[in-house]
Amino acid sequence: MVERYARKEMSDNWTMQAKYQAWLDVELAVVKAWNRLGLIPDEDAQKIIDNAGFSVERIDEIEAVTRHDLIAFTTSVSETLGEESRWFHYGMTSSDTVDTAVALQMKRSLEIIIEDVKMVMVSIKKRAEEHKMTLMVGRSHGIHGEPITFGLVLAVWYDEMRRHLENLEQTMAVIAVGQISGAMGNFAHAPLELEEYAMEELGLAPAPVSNQVIQRDRYARLATALALLASSIEKFAVQVRHWQRTEVYEAEEFFAKGQKGSSAMPHKRNPILTENITGLARMIRAYAAPAMENVALWHERDISHSSTERFWLPDSFITSDFMLHRFNNVIANLTVMPENMMKNLNLTGGLVFSQRVLLELPKAGVSREDAYRIVQRNAMKVWEEIQQGKPTLNDKGESLYLQYLLADEELREKLSEEQIREAFNYDYYTKNVDKIFARVFNKK
Repeated sequence: MVERYARKEMSDNWTMQAKYQAWLDVELAVVKAWNRLGLIPDEDAQKIIDNAGFSVERIDEIEAVTRHDLIAFTTSVSETLGEESRWFHYGMTSSDTVDTAVALQMKRSLEIIIEDVKMVMVSIKKRAEEHKMTLMVGRSHGIHGEPITFGLVLAVWYDEMRRHLENLEQTMAVIAVGQISGAMGNFAHAPLELEEYAMEELGLAPAPVSNQVIQRDRYARLATALALLASSIEKFAVQVRHWQRTEVYEAEEFFAKGQKGSSAMPHKRNPILTENITGLARMIRAYAAPAMENVALWHERDISHSSTERFWLPDSFITSDFMLHRFNNVIANLTVMPENMMKNLNLTGGLVFSQRVLLELPKAGVSREDAYRIVQRNAMKVWEEIQQGKPTLNDKGESLYLQYLLADEELREKLSEEQIREAFNYDYYTKNVDKIFARVFNKK
């Protein structure tokens, strides 16, 4: 099984070439807007549109002298133009270019993440439908609770991913904004229409109001949305890691022919992909902290945010993309073992049916307190038997708990043998699965 890793277009979107291309896209959109407003003559505007270019190497050379990346960029572009270069970057400040260009990069990257989330949802749904009625034990505090189905577990994951999808789509509207408002955001050197025309050209919304930068609460919203998504993916991965434990062994990552698990122990089949996902999620969450700290800039602008964004923006997107593809590979190819799930479901000798018996007694006129006492005392006997290593089933296939309940005289005064045996019917726990699936997967 060959794993499909993160898409190249994600990493390509954060190269230096892509960064400067986004800057140029913004600058050209402003040139078109000034031309539309009548400032830049048609001939000059067309020359700029046709000929403006840049060289990453040349920008680096100029920046070594100017110590200012935007000036190095505009100088490099101007070298590809003639007298018409006087209109390039006209009436703009550095952040008009940079922040609007970053919005373009974030928008493109978030579109990829949204596609990834939809991909994962498709894989989860497919496996959920496959195992809709596959019985397994539900656990709370790691201890056996009641019968559930593997499909229900995956339905919970699907519904959680849908919330992330909605959050990311809402976040798109928050971060896909730009500005051409000038040095202090007061539009002193350009009309509001310039910004509106340029944003229309770029496919962004104009920020309703800005100072010298796009406000960083927008970026923090993105960082926290990715962090929340990573947390859920880690939650799913941890579950897989638990299922793959030798003592549990209900599901495991696909283990390819020829794959090795340990340099020292040839028998090992380790959950390396999901362990990797846990580590990746920690990194993505870590980036939320600097993003939130960047919200509090001095007055109209400082650049304390800039250095952190050079790290966390590309890394968060690239890592999220990789993580989502890795998890999709895990869930799409997960080896599921229904027989082991059923074996574990029977591990406690029928104790998973205790609540069902408990709920039958009040119908027979028994108080809640007395019902709990009767049911629990028999359950404790089973725990003692399990601790001593005694079989949980007799020769007739009857569980220990059923045997104790049938022998309890106080219980038998209230419930018939048929009623007690009926309480051990697995169908009782799956009767509403179809309805739950309809609520989850038919949701508009």
